[in-house]
Parts: sequence; C-alpha cells; structure tokens
Amino acid sequence: MSKRTIYKRKKNGKTDYKKRLKLLKSRKPRLVIRKSLTQITAQIIQYQDEGDKVLVSAHSSELKAIGWKMNPGNIPAAYLTGLLIGQKAKAKKIEEAVLDIGLNTPTKGSRIFAALKGAVDADLNVPHSDNIFPDEDAIKCVKISNYFKDCKDKLQFSQYKKDNVDPTKNFEAVKAKIMK
Repeated sequence: MSKRTIYKRKKNGKTDYKKRLKLLKSRKPRLVIRKSLTQITAQIIQYQDEGDKVLVSAHSSELKAIGWKMNPGNIPAAYLTGLLIGQKAKAKKIEEAVLDIGLNTPTKGSRIFAALKGAVDADLNVPHSDNIFPDEDAIKCVKISNYFKDCKDKLQFSQYKKDNVDPTKNFEAVKAKIMK
C-alpha cells in the first residue's frame, strides 16, 4: 500500500485546500485580508489557471503617506485599509468579491472584520453578516482617544503628545482623504 503525500502548504498549516476550492468555485474575485502584529494587508485576487493574479492591493503602511499618525496595526487602521482597498477596487471597476481570511480564526470585532467593514463602506459588495463588525467607537478611534486621555502621564504616548495628535481628528482627516 502506498503512502499518500501531503501538500507542503497543507502540512505546514498555511493553506486549507477544501476552503480554497469552495472560494474558487464561486468564480468571484477574493478579498484576501491578512494581519500581522503591526500591519494589515488587503488584496483582491482573481484565480487563473497559470496562477492567482492580484488585481488591487492596499497595505496599512500606505496610510502614513495620507496622513495617518497612529499605529498601522490597530482596528481604525484596518478599517482605513479596507476603505482604501474598496476605493482602489472601485477605480478598477471591481464591484464584488468573496472574503478570504485564510487560516485566521473568525473572531467578532477583529481587525480582519474592521478591514471588511471598510471595504463594504466603500461600496464593495462582499457577502457578510453585520454582527461581526467591531463597534463604531473602536473603528472611529473613540476608544483610543479615551484611553489616551486617561493615560496623560504615561510615557508610551509621549510622541503623540509631542506632535499634538488627536486620534479621532486624525482618523476623520485620513478617512476624508481616502473617500475623495
């Protein structure tokens, strides 16, 4: 009896091939959202026989060029990254996609679903349930702003205090620039 070999990416825990096949059978582009400890990446990818093709891409590090002064890995940055990918998709005439979160655990209110909310708010049609999104206070930097005010003496916010950064105003300013 021969031993069946396992795909390298499956063995390493990088790809769930059953889930991928279901996504590919929809024949729609995939909105692929990935997170690291400090960044959020969103891409719209189309399957092709010779290999997947990235149609549009947005990265939370791009927000700094637009005026984002806060951490590029938090929930508001994830929302703004989603908004950015939605605007780029609209410019390329992409109207719908299917969410692909890979091997990430779907957790209500996570950064992945904040990015999804940004894409949906930019009029990208992605099937979803509204109860998975983070609350509006988390998305609009209200929670960060309140924590910032409570920790006036803390050294961790000294750079923001020195630059006179208001998280809520910074969020609204960057959002307005993306929506132009």
